[in-house]
Amino acid sequence: MTDDVRPSLGLRQVINVSGTMTSLGASIVVPEAIAAMSAILPQFVEINDLQRKASTVIARLTGAEAGFVTASCSSGISLAVAATITGNNLLAIEKLPDVTPERNEVLVQMGHVVSYGAPVEQAIRLAGGKAVLIGQATSTHRFHMEYAITEKTAAAVYVVSHHVVDYAMLSLKEFCEIAHAKGVPVIVDAASEYDLRIFLEQGADIVLYSGHKFLGGPTSGIVAGKKELVRNAFLQNMGIGRGMKVGKESVYGVMAALEAWEKRDHAGIRARETGYLKLWQETLDGRPGVKAVIEPDPTNNPLDRMRVILSPQEAHITAWDLADALARGNPPVIVRDHEVEHNHFYLDPCNLHPGQETVVASRLVEELDKARASNEIIATPLEERSKRRFAGLLRWPD
Repeated sequence: MTDDVRPSLGLRQVINVSGTMTSLGASIVVPEAIAAMSAILPQFVEINDLQRKASTVIARLTGAEAGFVTASCSSGISLAVAATITGNNLLAIEKLPDVTPERNEVLVQMGHVVSYGAPVEQAIRLAGGKAVLIGQATSTHRFHMEYAITEKTAAAVYVVSHHVVDYAMLSLKEFCEIAHAKGVPVIVDAASEYDLRIFLEQGADIVLYSGHKFLGGPTSGIVAGKKELVRNAFLQNMGIGRGMKVGKESVYGVMAALEAWEKRDHAGIRARETGYLKLWQETLDGRPGVKAVIEPDPTNNPLDRMRVILSPQEAHITAWDLADALARGNPPVIVRDHEVEHNHFYLDPCNLHPGQETVVASRLVEELDKARASNEIIATPLEERSKRRFAGLLRWPD
């Protein structure tokens, strides 16, 4: 690992076992992308031509007809939705988010209306779209979608994420079948997905990927799909996309990250991560009130995580208090805690530098030993965590 710049900036040297989270910087950028960005930064380029080169690489890796790079996957949602509303009408592109005529409804399953740091629905509204929620939070059936499609329907958005309700929703294939029967294009938000081809193969018209999560490129999003729709999304850079633009270094960095993806030793990486998981499982095995279970990724990404389940009565600490203790300690270890109210959190092995896996094991032992030595169960009110989080944001930058 190279010299760590964080101490000189006054930043904590956090260890990320949360996953590809934007709030932590998403991922470790691969050397090929770093080299590409450094090489192009001193030079002037014609950005549209560079994006044309990126389109070729994106098409090869994803099976799309065309593609381009934008600021983020969230940006990609807005640009793709805008494309279905305006087409290639340059005046309409300039007028967004005002829409005339009002063919701007975008169908989303209610179980897919989640937050990835901001609401999915907001990315639709930014483009002048009106989200039409179909089904209920725990079920969507064919008739919900079929009867929701009208002459005002511009698109349908499908979200692939560990945040969504993962049962009783329409599958992507069925979702596309229903939409396409009535001429409605399907946009797939696949920000944190490993497979770059499956969603287009299953019928999506545009798929949005993160350029920096599993790919290890710079902060960016990839828009890939049918050429006409991708072109109309690209044209949004003359409108709402202006504030979502990327520099030459991001475009070229994503190209390099995609090409590195083709050569990556995926099996070797999985084997290394499996070793980390086994180390943590052995570390936690037999500890009072702690159960460590290795589980597959819920959206079928080819990776596993460890679920750490706490029994507060035996471990003398709740899952959320242990997560907070790990985050406060030295070094700070940030776990995946989006389901912590169920008294478990996850350890994700995909963003570690060599040697950090043993530090994580040591920190787990350290905090669990402290808790066991406590005469009382460490159990702060769960709602206080949320209050502290937003109170801190509202005080930023203080």
